[in-house]
Amino acid sequence: MNHVDQENVMQQDRSLDASTSTPSDADIADAYLYLLGRLLVLRQEHLDFRDNGFQWNTVIHHEPGGVAWANPNLDVAYSEAWIGVDEESCTIVEVPEITGFYYTIQVLNGWGETTANINERNYPGRPFGKFAFCLKEAKVDLPPDTQRINLPSRKSRSLMRVELGSNPALAVVLQRQIRLYSIGKAAIARPVNIPLFANNALPGAEAFDTARAVLDSEADINPGMDGIRQKVDKAIELNASDRARVQKAIEAVAWPKFKASFTKLGTNKNGWNRPSTIGKYGDDWMTRTLINYAGIWANSNDEAVYFKTDSDRQGVKLDGGLVYAMTFPKDNLPGSHVDYFWSVIAVDSDDFRVIPNSRNRFLLNKESSLEYGEDGSLTLYFGADKPSSAPDGNWLPTPRGKNYNLTWRSYGPDEVTVSGVWFPPPLVELGDS
Repeated sequence: MNHVDQENVMQQDRSLDASTSTPSDADIADAYLYLLGRLLVLRQEHLDFRDNGFQWNTVIHHEPGGVAWANPNLDVAYSEAWIGVDEESCTIVEVPEITGFYYTIQVLNGWGETTANINERNYPGRPFGKFAFCLKEAKVDLPPDTQRINLPSRKSRSLMRVELGSNPALAVVLQRQIRLYSIGKAAIARPVNIPLFANNALPGAEAFDTARAVLDSEADINPGMDGIRQKVDKAIELNASDRARVQKAIEAVAWPKFKASFTKLGTNKNGWNRPSTIGKYGDDWMTRTLINYAGIWANSNDEAVYFKTDSDRQGVKLDGGLVYAMTFPKDNLPGSHVDYFWSVIAVDSDDFRVIPNSRNRFLLNKESSLEYGEDGSLTLYFGADKPSSAPDGNWLPTPRGKNYNLTWRSYGPDEVTVSGVWFPPPLVELGDS
């Protein structure tokens, strides 16, 4: 055997060793956190059909003001649906003519990736009418004057938003005119059975029991996933022979890494965090898992930019019993950085749900009864009780004695917001509420 042949054999042996080696705890943690991103969406599919009244290819119109989910968007009238298609069926959505209101028909796949948005920005020449969601391979006769949109998956989740604005009654009328129905009858697979875990009780090693079926049920549309999928395969194999080792790695490495990652998510400025990417994640699967956990169904940055914080400008955790203020100068008001609307809500730090309060006031936005300073500035206040110096319309109640999160939304963000230059101003502690 010559030197070249020997080297080739050695390389093959090293490759074999690498492919059959026992995964490290770090590899197990990565495999778990990648898989968790898919499990969070699959959990929601189970819950929607078990508890929330969903049927395939049927739209559910919600009454405005619903708060029964994580990080609700209280600026819009929400409608939702699960879309199922195959090679012999498509799903039609009929969008009424909507002018003067922001709206979008957002579609996401089984990983929480945004795959379509129907609105005037994406379809400026034809922003309303009939649209058909189909698989690329589908051979279906569509109604005349129907815009076809090919989806990458057989199952998709849709969120339909119509801005309430200054005329909520009209927004609801338009919302109820959105229709969804199927052409043909799709063969829709039952979701893979998984433990229906809570956010504060994530699954352990049992997550790998059905991991191959879970991943096979929905392809990851992003390139560059071969390496992480190999880690998942190794973790599945190890789980079958040494479940205790896998469980230990999840508890000691995966869960702490997941918690710590929230503080490193994207860019931090003025005490606010903005994810590096959202809605369309590319190879950033970790951010995808974090977003699916904290605010599932997030839209992409070209539609909306999201900021979050649970701390003041000094990095100290927010306390609902204290008063905080944030001030926008006259030449930097929030409305000057959006085409549509901005808003801020307070949510708890476990399930990211809005926090009950005696005023049933859950957000501040451009429709609030805001008062501006003599110099044209705008100050917003956060506290369990209204500060004596604060205009009532500028105050958002917070939970006394508890940490909480603020979520800021900018819909139709301007270039300085999209590019990451603009952030909301910092929160300044003013004292006890």
